[in-house]
Amino acid sequence: MIQPTLLGKLHHDVTHRGVTAWLLAVLITGFYLVLWFTEHLQPVAEAVGLGSKWTLYSAAYTVVMVVAGGFVAVKYRHNRYQLVRTASVVFFQVSFGFAIPQLLKFMSAPEYYFSYFWPLKIDYFYPSNIIQQPLPLVIYSFVGALVVVPVLGIFFGKRWYCSWVCGCGGLANTFGDPWRQLSSKTLTSWKIEKVSIHSMLVITVFTTAVSILSALLPQDVALAETGAKTRELYLLVVTAILAGALGTGLYPVGGTRVWCRFFCPMAAFLGLIQKFGRYRIRVKEDMCISCGMCSTYCEMGIDVRAYAQANQSFTRASCVGCGLCAEVCPRGVLRLENVSRQDPQQVSRLPIIQEDWKGSASCTSCRH
Repeated sequence: MIQPTLLGKLHHDVTHRGVTAWLLAVLITGFYLVLWFTEHLQPVAEAVGLGSKWTLYSAAYTVVMVVAGGFVAVKYRHNRYQLVRTASVVFFQVSFGFAIPQLLKFMSAPEYYFSYFWPLKIDYFYPSNIIQQPLPLVIYSFVGALVVVPVLGIFFGKRWYCSWVCGCGGLANTFGDPWRQLSSKTLTSWKIEKVSIHSMLVITVFTTAVSILSALLPQDVALAETGAKTRELYLLVVTAILAGALGTGLYPVGGTRVWCRFFCPMAAFLGLIQKFGRYRIRVKEDMCISCGMCSTYCEMGIDVRAYAQANQSFTRASCVGCGLCAEVCPRGVLRLENVSRQDPQQVSRLPIIQEDWKGSASCTSCRH
């Protein structure tokens, strides 16, 4: 219901794809285009003493997350999971995403973001960067991407990264919280998502492989040119347009996880691991009243209600474990879990099923 005030109508217009929402989307998208393809922000950065437009962007990004994170903390102050999760993503952005890289740069050391790993931070596997970085950072990059990320994904699902560490997810769950309900829940969107996000993972692996091969075979001029063009195209299309301009610019009209849902290679990588890991959403049987709140507020476009109605606990590759489906459920039907055993509800029914089977077998023998 729209509140009968000017502020209430404006809020509804912004959060429900009104004219104001579209204007805001254009404004955010325009900002990213100016940031990536012009130098108009460089004088601003120098005027405020930050030196580089990228440092200015990083500082603005961090401030927005801190302020928006405060509003989210107040909004969900009754939910411990949301408070801790919000505090976590804000902490990682302030420290690992801003303060530490800037400190390293101030000390004339290579700028390094400890909270980003391949395949999201693809250039950490580029030979040109590996040569320039100190050995401890190179080891950290490889161990983090190839060991820590998949192992934690097995035990905790993709939520440990996408909702607790990643700056992209952090911005989506703080600044983007008012638009989470706008994610498309249609079957067509789901089909597009499966193709697009796994295609992006393949493209990322291909780009990395070409870069490594071009460094290993420096005498192959054609391969070297292919590697350079591939990296340049990846930076332009994936990093600048998909992750930046569209991934963030579409918040007010397409929901907060457009990049994470359709294009992020890390989300694809962790999603594949999550399907075989311990993470799941448990559904309490025969309690769903079909209100649809869980599906409405799922930022990844999952039709959670369908699983709840079917009394089916589930694991979806796209779920980032934000926990809002459980938060908005009026009956406490949903619970986020990390399990390595059978569903307790199934275990509790097993003796009854066995007794029924024995009884049926006995009766069958009696009839003969």
